[in-house]
Amino acid sequence: MKNELPLPFYPQRRRTREMFVGTVGIGAGHPVRVQSMLTCDTMDTDACVRDTLALAEVGCEIVRITAPTVKDARNLEAIRDGLRSRGCSVPLVADIHFKPDAALEAARWVEKVRINPGNFADSKKFAVREYTDAEYAAEIDRLREKFAPLVKFCQTHDVAMRIGTNHGSLSDRIMNRFGDTPLGMVESALEFARLAREWDYHDFVFSMKASNPKVMIEAYRLLVARLAAEGEDWNYPIHLGVTEAGDGEDGRIKSAVGIGSLLADGIGDTIRVSLTEDSVYEIPVAQELVKIFDGPCEGWVGEERLSFDPFTYTRRMSEKMMLGDVALGEDEVPRVVVTRRHYDAVAHKLAGLGDYQPELVYEDLPLVELDPRNAEEVQRLHARKEACLVSVRDGVELPVIAAFRLLAATIEARHPILLKDTLHPEPDPEASFVRTLLAAAARLGSLLCDGIGDAVLLRTEDAPGQTLRLAYNILQGVGARIFKTDYVACPSCGRTLFNLQETTARIKAATSHLKGLKIGIMGCIVNGPGEMADADFGYVGGAPGKVNLYVGKKAVKFNIPEVEAVARLVELIKEHGRWMEAKTENES
Repeated sequence: MKNELPLPFYPQRRRTREMFVGTVGIGAGHPVRVQSMLTCDTMDTDACVRDTLALAEVGCEIVRITAPTVKDARNLEAIRDGLRSRGCSVPLVADIHFKPDAALEAARWVEKVRINPGNFADSKKFAVREYTDAEYAAEIDRLREKFAPLVKFCQTHDVAMRIGTNHGSLSDRIMNRFGDTPLGMVESALEFARLAREWDYHDFVFSMKASNPKVMIEAYRLLVARLAAEGEDWNYPIHLGVTEAGDGEDGRIKSAVGIGSLLADGIGDTIRVSLTEDSVYEIPVAQELVKIFDGPCEGWVGEERLSFDPFTYTRRMSEKMMLGDVALGEDEVPRVVVTRRHYDAVAHKLAGLGDYQPELVYEDLPLVELDPRNAEEVQRLHARKEACLVSVRDGVELPVIAAFRLLAATIEARHPILLKDTLHPEPDPEASFVRTLLAAAARLGSLLCDGIGDAVLLRTEDAPGQTLRLAYNILQGVGARIFKTDYVACPSCGRTLFNLQETTARIKAATSHLKGLKIGIMGCIVNGPGEMADADFGYVGGAPGKVNLYVGKKAVKFNIPEVEAVARLVELIKEHGRWMEAKTENES
């Protein structure tokens, strides 16, 4: 099937049909829209109005509010009226899980309803069974019956919809036929889209969110390719987001990798950066990503010039080579290269840098740099008997992503590749660190998620220490080099059963010294075992003041008082042999 699909890359932003959420246009010729979600209790009208006004003030164009029950959905009327009475016209989106009746009530008061196909009409039981074609068709008939009232109401009242699939929260029906895969995510959404089209309803947008940027990128690419294969009138807009990205620098890097790489390929009409922080801090990050990729698509090289399968991650397998005592290529982790200036600036304190060590110096490398469009230069490289470390030459007038995709498609696979975050290495003194971080993460992360790259070099950031930390954190964010604990933390919403920011800080304080461990921190069961699908351990709100602990997808400790839960999580990690004691200051 994959070989028959159109490739999901565009020279200009993918052209979609136009739709409106209230007065905000999406797709077609409209700019990429920036949105966020409230973290307060939906029944607290004053807090919801206050926080929505704060979001609108910093440029948020669409605001989502959770509606876990019919009662919550009914209170959306009061929230809407409170905003409109204050002159705020920002469109509202009701976030629905498990409750079709809440969706129907919410549609009366908001401009858009988000449903999750994995749980709109299905309860998640992780049941294993085989469906015959007849049984599967009967399940679709059941979906049709549950979904029809919402579609018809939205159609009659000009309410838009997001068909938002999340990795790890797929229905048992989808899981057992397609697995917890990008294909399963796409098929789950298309089931609902086909039903909506039966009633000639088209005011919907798709999303394919995951906490793993590789999974997220593959799912969106596959969705866009499938829509193109279905026909021209399947040109629905796309909402982008990396769910449970976490907080701080790591959360921004993960978001930049997933969202930025797709924007660079021309995919995306609205975005939300999901941080475990106050929602207003998401907006500047999202706005910066839109600015960075506002123009011709940086990843475009022409459909015939790809060295990788865009729908399935496979690392480009070069030959292994030794540079001094550093091995790179083949199955070695990508190495961190620094300039001589940056190395000299930190050489006196290498022992204090911990895991953030410069491994190779750019000016000392036996490096072949070339223009991948120059056939003579490529031919001279191919004439060499030994494998060479290769990069794109500075000054080549190509976007970074396109240049290195073209290089990987042009040179023989035996040659390892050094990725650069820029081909014009004069630091911009006006650029903020956030912009540098987002641009470098998006460009290098996109290539690493394509399977390209055996070493990375950052030169857009002037500060040596920040350069090193950023390089390693990008490798961690894409899963290319796991050297510290990875946190899959949801951004909080009105369903959350504990303070996510404070809890995440406590868990990090207890576990951040661990190596190669992934811990999921979820405020409620909606973002529970499914959406932290690849975490080693999970900390999930089970009831007010109570926490359930997971090993993988399986809950193993129930109703633990919140004041004890972090200590019990540490005990659980120790029970499974994944604990190590933190080094003392002298040992460090």
